[in-house]
Amino acid sequence: MPRFAANLSMMFNEWAFLDRFKAASDAGFEAVEFLFPYEHTPEQIGLALAGGELKQALFNLPPGNWDAGERGMAAIPGREEEFRASVAKALTYAHETGVKRLHMMAGHADPEDPKAQAAYRAAIAYAADELAPHGIELLLEPINGKDMPGYFLNDFDRAAAYVRESGRENVRLQFDMYHCELIHGDVASRLKALFPISTHVQIASANGRHEPDAAGPDYPSLFALLDELGYDGFVGCEYRPRAGTLEGLGWFSPYRRHVLHKHDPLGEA
Repeated sequence: MPRFAANLSMMFNEWAFLDRFKAASDAGFEAVEFLFPYEHTPEQIGLALAGGELKQALFNLPPGNWDAGERGMAAIPGREEEFRASVAKALTYAHETGVKRLHMMAGHADPEDPKAQAAYRAAIAYAADELAPHGIELLLEPINGKDMPGYFLNDFDRAAAYVRESGRENVRLQFDMYHCELIHGDVASRLKALFPISTHVQIASANGRHEPDAAGPDYPSLFALLDELGYDGFVGCEYRPRAGTLEGLGWFSPYRRHVLHKHDPLGEA
């Protein structure tokens, strides 16, 4: 049976960020992920994790100026020094949280541009080599062009090629089923083909990026497939609740861990 990580950038937004950890724990999640922790100190994130008895499944390297529309810098020539500093910054949070997987965002660039390709390959090599001594994997994730127009890494086969050609054991594919459905369709077949190089899975419905309970893909079948393939990592719930977070957790009831808190938000002892 899959284990799930709540994405605190999208879920539990009814709480302040540092309070979302306990809310996710109370709801029965074993782990959390989020886009970025950098508005808080590493110590604050570590304490929030410990308070909820949670594991940190994943977060992203710093993306550049997010508010200005930047979505990473790995594939952008001329940003090498800033990129290297971002890896060092992420490591301070990795040490405090115990996370073993970090996602590197590529940024906006033409995927056919040789200079962008060279910058991206160099960024993969640098980040993977910096993370390896700490037992941390570097994840590459294709993102669909509807949600993120102009993003450099927008194809699963191309992402897989970058993983394989890196020649580094700690470079892996982040398999977001939502993005796969929008880019390629036929998630199950592609998951089977790419599972050997995949190390983190994420989910959301294809229609609106909401709870994984309608509008495809067929998540019950995909969860069974993950079990069949022997996946033992966390499944990241990177979706936007249609209404409230707790109101939308009906799909999660069969999978939630036993909750010992006195005030169970889902009404179970």
